[in-house]
Amino acid sequence: MRTVTATAAAVTAVIGAGAAAVAAGRFASDAALRIPSGRPLPTEPGLTVHATAAGQVSLTRDLAALRPGRYGLVGERFHAVVGPVLDGTAHSADTVVRRLERVTYGTPEPGDRARFTPNVHVGDPGTALGVDHTVLDVPGELGPLPAWFVPGNRDTWVIAVHGLGATREHVLNVLGALHRHQFPVLVPAYRGDPEAPRSPDGLNHLGETEWRDLDAVLRHAVDSGARKVVLYGFSTGATMALRAAARSELRGRVAGLLLDSPVLDWESTLRALAGARRTPGVLLPLAVRAAQGRTGLYGDHRPGVVRLDGIAIPTQIFHGPDDTVAPWRFSRRLAAAHPNTVTLQTVRGAPHAAMWNADPATYEESLRRFLVPLM
Repeated sequence: MRTVTATAAAVTAVIGAGAAAVAAGRFASDAALRIPSGRPLPTEPGLTVHATAAGQVSLTRDLAALRPGRYGLVGERFHAVVGPVLDGTAHSADTVVRRLERVTYGTPEPGDRARFTPNVHVGDPGTALGVDHTVLDVPGELGPLPAWFVPGNRDTWVIAVHGLGATREHVLNVLGALHRHQFPVLVPAYRGDPEAPRSPDGLNHLGETEWRDLDAVLRHAVDSGARKVVLYGFSTGATMALRAAARSELRGRVAGLLLDSPVLDWESTLRALAGARRTPGVLLPLAVRAAQGRTGLYGDHRPGVVRLDGIAIPTQIFHGPDDTVAPWRFSRRLAAAHPNTVTLQTVRGAPHAAMWNADPATYEESLRRFLVPLM
């Protein structure tokens, strides 16, 4: 009897440990599968506002605060735009002074906690940029997909899609440049966005199911007169663009791909996001397995499978080695494997999906050069 009791206790302990491991893996996988829209990613460090003055803001000295370029600065009750570090201004050992370009809403006060975000605009193309646009509902697989449509004179359209943790506001960074070059532009929301249908399981599938919403927008563009389409994706939006270019029945209309910080290895991205939420390293393999089980990212969705094999269209990648969410090495491999179709614009000093922010002028010039042959 004692032996039976001891065996039962051991089995119960193993089952309990297994259940705990499964629960821990599910919790850790939420770092990537339940990313809230419109908030900085967990990889973005928290900073403190130490002081503000005319055209200046003093922030905690951190590698993030020293980045080159322009960024949104968001706190609980404010959004501001900061420019480069001010070289001619005195900095303490613990602070960095950057140019404060504008305060969009609220007021950053000393002591406020804040994070950088790629979003330098809030609102829509009209309120943020003064650009005429139409609000559309594009029929999608799960229901209507809200989209901004900015008209243009060309018969090549651009469909621009945001990625992890972002909203359509992220695309406003480059929308002005696209509009100046007279491209019609569609900027859709997709499943899981606050304005769009909910994903059936409530999870982010890192582009693997979301691409079908992009496919629906592509069909709308073609039905509305687009002769050719350039798919422009950020982060998992870039993954969606790759999937659509490979799988869509309308892939023959896709004339080019613009990929900013593409997520080409979902396991690496999931590990990075879970690690940023202080998930113990021992749980990271469990998080990967949990994500596989919850989203169906099996089989031909193994790491590294998102490639351009068989897609002989011009492709521009913007990416850099400081991206800790989507490792740059996969973009380098992709470009090296397809030297005739893929160009990699290396951007240094930029975090995930913020390649434009690090150097807007250089980014937009590369964008122009890529798009001119496709006009």
